Amino acid sequence: MDDIVRQAIAKWPNVPNCWGWLGLDARGNWYMRDDRTQAAGPFPQAKGSVLRHEKLIDFIHRNYEPDDQGRWFFQNGPQRVYVELEATPLVFRIGAGRAVAAHTGRSATVKGVIVDEGGHVYLDTDIGFGIVHTLDMEAAADAIESGAWRTQQAAAAELPERFHFVRHPAAARADA
Repeated sequence: MDDIVRQAIAKWPNVPNCWGWLGLDARGNWYMRDDRTQAAGPFPQAKGSVLRHEKLIDFIHRNYEPDDQGRWFFQNGPQRVYVELEATPLVFRIGAGRAVAAHTGRSATVKGVIVDEGGHVYLDTDIGFGIVHTLDMEAAADAIESGAWRTQQAAAAELPERFHFVRHPAAARADA
């Protein structure tokens, strides 16, 4: 977390949380979801506007983490902006030599590999759980077929509880 964010939290400790305004799709793209978008339906059916500002995206990446309930948020100064997830809290890319990195840029070490009923591949890593980006399915398949990655089967609906994350924190919040 950025120092400026820590300072803002200390200065303004009681800022209300923000719900429903930020979404992360299964390819690692961030979406701003204004009131009109939220009224049009839940994420990802109503996605909103894709964020393209690189410095804003980098700031989100540096300040993105889960709370104790498995709800992922972006700490925007003193305010937590809870993130609506299309799939998982992290989206992994596979590079040369099977190097794995999250959409946030953080490197990851694979601890386990899950394949769901739809053929989606997920990685359980030292930095968290996430789906493999669709553009890297060939690299994932190569790792699986070569025996470098051993898989387990699991239903997609079971993954949030099993790996402790909440796809739709706005819908699950206690004060809703």
